[in-house]
Amino acid sequence: MNRFIERNIVWIFPLPAALFILLMMAFPVLYTFWVSFTDWSVASGGNVHFIGLKNYYDLLNNPRFFNAVKMTFYFTILAVGVETVLGVIIALILNREFWGKGIAKTILLLPMVATPVAIGLAWTLFYEPTIGLANYTLRSLGLQASSWLASRDMVVPALAIVDIWEWTPMIALIVLAGLASLPVEPFEAAKVDGASAFQTLRYITLPLLYPTILVAVVLRSIDAFKTFDIIYTMTAGGPGFASETLNIYAYSLGFGYFNFGAASSALVALLAIVLGSSLLTLWVRKTWEI
Repeated sequence: MNRFIERNIVWIFPLPAALFILLMMAFPVLYTFWVSFTDWSVASGGNVHFIGLKNYYDLLNNPRFFNAVKMTFYFTILAVGVETVLGVIIALILNREFWGKGIAKTILLLPMVATPVAIGLAWTLFYEPTIGLANYTLRSLGLQASSWLASRDMVVPALAIVDIWEWTPMIALIVLAGLASLPVEPFEAAKVDGASAFQTLRYITLPLLYPTILVAVVLRSIDAFKTFDIIYTMTAGGPGFASETLNIYAYSLGFGYFNFGAASSALVALLAIVLGSSLLTLWVRKTWEI
């Protein structure tokens, strides 16, 4: 027995922690998947019955579900797209030596450490139509004020601005770490060959940074797909269903209508979208590398 432990000590020691993590991750997913095939709701009176794919059938025949999917992609693509561009630009700036660089990095981290609910409340006041700073600034510049969170056309971009403000630093820090790990030889060769700063950036820096940027995009996209706290705090999916993402829709089904089976099916759909999008991005990366 002792010899067996000694031979397999590398696997035995981390086994309890690995099993605990696996259980904590697998059980909620499997339980949600099982509930999605039942009619569990307040109306069922505690009697849960297996109904097969009925919840998914109802989901696919509900226009509100497709609106939630559209809003989820709209919010994610808009927020992550702008965050990626700004994050790379900020990382390139911070990769240079200048006075106050340490202070700039510290300030950059502040939005990430703030509580999302507090951020949502603060930005709700910022967007307030009558006394909010956003409309005050527009009026001061002689521009027309906006309804922001009360406008069906502006609500998602307004929410995306909050997400961009909070999470652009994350992409900037990941890209900054990637810049620090780049080899110096290609840059020295480009300098000897007389390449300009723009040519060096386009043909050396960005291609070498591509894997790092893609990892940052995947991580941020997974998180953006699941955004709940900021949207629920600021709009709760309104006005109407104009900012209702899949997370908000599932919450409404579960804790608004108390239809936990339907809510679980919406969450399974969200999981499929997140997983599919991540795998597609990684496949694109592998294809481009070839």
